[in-house]
Amino acid sequence: MRLVVQTDKKTMYRRVGARAALAVLAVAALAAGCSRPDTPVRPAQGQQLLQAPPARALDSYATRLHASYTARVAAAKRWGLARVPLTPPAPPAVKPRITARPGFEVDHQEDWNLPPVFTTVPTEDKVVFLTIDDGAEKDPEFLRMMSELKIPYTAFLSDYLIKDDYGYFRKMRDAGVTLDNHTLHHPYLPGLSYEDQRHEICDMQDIMRKQFGRRPAVVRFPYGNYNQDSLVAAKSCGIKYAPIWNEEVYVDHWEFREDDQRMRRGDIVLTHFRGRDEWNGTMADDMRRFLNHVTAEGFAVARLEDYL
Repeated sequence: MRLVVQTDKKTMYRRVGARAALAVLAVAALAAGCSRPDTPVRPAQGQQLLQAPPARALDSYATRLHASYTARVAAAKRWGLARVPLTPPAPPAVKPRITARPGFEVDHQEDWNLPPVFTTVPTEDKVVFLTIDDGAEKDPEFLRMMSELKIPYTAFLSDYLIKDDYGYFRKMRDAGVTLDNHTLHHPYLPGLSYEDQRHEICDMQDIMRKQFGRRPAVVRFPYGNYNQDSLVAAKSCGIKYAPIWNEEVYVDHWEFREDDQRMRRGDIVLTHFRGRDEWNGTMADDMRRFLNHVTAEGFAVARLEDYL
């Protein structure tokens, strides 16, 4: 049995008058998502211009649009961002076909229809996907920041780290965040028997259902380490996908899987629930670094599950 091991971790209606001009300007501002006209950022490919309603509703539409953009500008300023994060495109009408990254397959990957392990989602949209692992740090400031900025992300949770405060993650879920499986105890899975691996993955499925109302279809293997048994066990309890990551962001630096040290469309980015006890900064500091970098590179942050 082959072991697979990873290292850690986008024609408004015309109407004469100021109201139509206001709507057009508001849409352009929202689509660009840029708070500094002297430092323009190219919009994410596929980024959506909101469609204007009939002319009779133009006043209300422009007012709401302007208010939304103004709120995002204020939130970006409040959280110390260099620019307003870009707005992601609408979810794809046809989901991309997800397959295992070459070299990340196990024996019988295709004929047993095992969950694919992948680091990048195939898409032409200029987006990346933020994923956050484990659940050790439960920072209320982080929840406020991500909610005010409206940044989507996926949380992969391990029970031994979250069971002291399931309520924190229910707040996260209620804000629209997808909560997924990261095993019970975060072990090195290839070192366990099939039955022990199944216990770690499938029993966590049960806890996720009990505590958060759903059994996830997505798992992240601890440390990115897995073997064939890991994928067979995961499939047996409803797992369809096993994403890992192509970049990892820390509060003070980035790490890249690819030799050219750059992001690609559809890349999955990993970070962790960490605070000053382990990092030289907070989760808000970590997100500030992440958002400033992806926005400067012209990427929007999209919701992973919208592409699966």
